[in-house]
Amino acid sequence: MKRARAIAARELASYFRTPAGWVIVALYLFLGGLFFMLWTLVPGKPASMRDLFMLSGWLLLPVAPAITMRLIADEIRAGTMEGLLTSPVGAAAIVAGKFMGACAFLTIMSLPTLVYVGVLFAHASPMPDLGPILAGYLCLALLAGLYLSIGVAASCMTSNATLAFMLTFFAILGLLLAPGLMGSRLLPAWGTGVIEAVAPMPRIGDFARGVIALSNVVYFLSITGIFLLAAVSIVEWRRWR
Repeated sequence: MKRARAIAARELASYFRTPAGWVIVALYLFLGGLFFMLWTLVPGKPASMRDLFMLSGWLLLPVAPAITMRLIADEIRAGTMEGLLTSPVGAAAIVAGKFMGACAFLTIMSLPTLVYVGVLFAHASPMPDLGPILAGYLCLALLAGLYLSIGVAASCMTSNATLAFMLTFFAILGLLLAPGLMGSRLLPAWGTGVIEAVAPMPRIGDFARGVIALSNVVYFLSITGIFLLAAVSIVEWRRWR
């Protein structure tokens, strides 16, 4: 765990040392502010962050791949991955460290969004319920973990950061668009069940309404774990190939 924390600290610092990291921060806050103004501060409509949280899946769509695309792909491209793999650091520590660094960066990026809550309480009448807001932020954290785990796995698969971005982007996009296939004649009966099991959007809707269901929490943690295990397996394969 100590080695994973060291890797995480190094990755977190690297985001703030490069212009690309600040571009990601600016993109995230710009999109978040735009979504907040368009769907929360609507004249004649009760002030609520429900719609903003409902759109969080789309808000993170370009951001998560940008955060994760270089995590391991750049190590492979630069040849430093071999040094990591021959060191005492295990594959699990490498993946965990990269993932924790990405999560910490996105968490810090999200702190300014608490201003939205202050604005909401300052201008809303009647006062909004705090429960759905807390549930929404929990959803944002779980969803970010899921997206970032997909990105880490994709970054393990290639030395090309752009390709890693595209793999992550389209994998996430597929999850978001999957519910639209339900009821399609082209989809077999068992396909509907698969989509219901893996699609995050219905679960995001539950959180946005303030409903914290254990099954939804387990879903996010399980899918995140699956992608992280896949990433560990890919790193192990690179170690022994």
